[in-house]
Amino acid sequence: MTQYEINYIIRPNIDEADKAELVKRFDTILADNGATIIESKDWSKRRLAYEINDFREGIYHIATIEASDAAAITEFDRLAKISNDIIRHIIIKQEA
Repeated sequence: MTQYEINYIIRPNIDEADKAELVKRFDTILADNGATIIESKDWSKRRLAYEINDFREGIYHIATIEASDAAAITEFDRLAKISNDIIRHIIIKQEA
């Protein structure tokens, strides 16, 4: 199993219920595609180094997962790119 760390920034003007639903939806996408979620947690709302889509702040979220193949990562990446609620994301493959 390969371990990945996924960091994504959620738009800051989202309300708490919608943010919780967004995180749950993306955690479910990972789980449904064969990944095991080790940890999924909010960091906090932070100031961005530069403006992204007219936002100066963003809500950071981090997820650590294990996946045997890249299907879960590919699907997460595809859906995060088209989501209006996620303004940036990065997927990092952890070295064993």
